[in-house]
Amino acid sequence: MQNPFDKELEDRLVRYAAIDSQSDADSPSAPSTEVQFGMLRLLETELAEIGAEDVQLTEYGAVLATIPGTAEGPTIGLLAHVDTAPQFNASGVKPRVVRGYNGGDISFPDDAALVLSPKEYPYLAEKQGHDLVTASGTTLLGADDKAGVAIVMAAAHHLLAHPEIPHGPIRIAFTPDEEIGRGVDKALPEDLGVAFAYTFDGGRVGEIEYETFSADGAEITVTGVSIHPGFAKGKMVNAIHLAAKIVDLLPQATMSPETTDGTEGFVHVTDMTGGSSQMRLKLILRDFEREGLAEKGEMLRRICAAVQSTEPRATITCEITPQYRNMRYWLEEDMTPVNLARDACRKIGVEPVSVPIRGGTDGSRLTEMGVPTPNLFTGMQNFHGPLEWISVQDMAMATNLCLTLVELAAGKE
Repeated sequence: MQNPFDKELEDRLVRYAAIDSQSDADSPSAPSTEVQFGMLRLLETELAEIGAEDVQLTEYGAVLATIPGTAEGPTIGLLAHVDTAPQFNASGVKPRVVRGYNGGDISFPDDAALVLSPKEYPYLAEKQGHDLVTASGTTLLGADDKAGVAIVMAAAHHLLAHPEIPHGPIRIAFTPDEEIGRGVDKALPEDLGVAFAYTFDGGRVGEIEYETFSADGAEITVTGVSIHPGFAKGKMVNAIHLAAKIVDLLPQATMSPETTDGTEGFVHVTDMTGGSSQMRLKLILRDFEREGLAEKGEMLRRICAAVQSTEPRATITCEITPQYRNMRYWLEEDMTPVNLARDACRKIGVEPVSVPIRGGTDGSRLTEMGVPTPNLFTGMQNFHGPLEWISVQDMAMATNLCLTLVELAAGKE
């Protein structure tokens, strides 16, 4: 039997996913890319059309709106981000729907060699009979986090169309630049004005996440000595060679993303650019504990110092910038929003599961800034790559969760 939200969610996701909205960590602007305004302005218009109040596109690139309360209760925030990840091609996305998934391998029209198999991804095997949305093979889909956007919009549409549903005031926020760690402007907590909030930016059904990585970014600049290679003996210092030594000294076997899981942190080289005269390396540092994150930063500084000592004519700098911290440090002091989400999950017939997120969300920064914001499931899988997919029925379950938790919160202020 089709859920009443299936059609709307499918239509919204397909429509939103086709809009280019990739963020760019190298851009200094806010939002980081002009293309994100395509999504932001569309959502601003759609929110006004469904009857939301106080709709605005802020100067820092977030769309905010209000759903007036129909009962006493705390003001709750519902958030999702509009940008898609810069790690893979996200331009020219062609979403397609696989109806009534038959449980076998899924092929892709634009890449005959690409296969999405339930043998490799067991969660897919659980979705037989579901309607799945994927891209065409050459791009990611962007369900991260346009599925979250679709879920929040569908829930908002339903609440505004059914004022008989009791709920407190609700604030909607669609943010840019979450994928590059810049989705939460310093003005957002006050502009939201909520007791607590939820990001819809999670994976499989039942996941209610309140523990994330703590994260820093690092940039290493290696400046060598440039001279004509024909006359370079004893004079040239090749920055590429020194940068390669730095990378080689990283504990790749025990501290890289491809060799860690669970609650293990990592150091990941994301970019290596330049030439023989100067090289720039970008890295991300991740750990679930503050102490572990600090140790990784110190390790990186020691490696740079060790390579510097082998060639005093070079200059090696290492700059580490804080990004976000584990939301658990604040949420464990007051688990009210987490427990509310768990109660709502059980009420819709799903047993909640909480596992540490090997990543972060806008909720990480918001929680650190004083707005408790756990993360809730959307159903998205294999995000940031061409095998990304999501079940429409999982999205409908997330929409039901959203509606149930705002109703449960009524009267609890």
